[in-house]
Amino acid sequence: MGGEETINGVPVTEEQISAWATEAEVGYDVDALKRRGRGRPGRGAEPAQVVALRLTADELAALDARAAREHKSRSELIREAIAAYAA
Repeated sequence: MGGEETINGVPVTEEQISAWATEAEVGYDVDALKRRGRGRPGRGAEPAQVVALRLTADELAALDARAAREHKSRSELIREAIAAYAA
């Protein structure tokens, strides 16, 4: 890995990847996985819409920088900005 991969702004390390691989090789409790549910958690009573958004390289860099500072995802920041604008 190039050291640039993150999950929610947190860098993914080789140690984490190794731990995930070990966990997968040991196997998962299928019944526990089925109880947990599938997919992303809901954001409301109805399914959420996916909206495509085009950003310039500068806008994307600014968004990513703020997301890293606040330990949030791009989506979280965009949703917060829309909620603040709509308020």
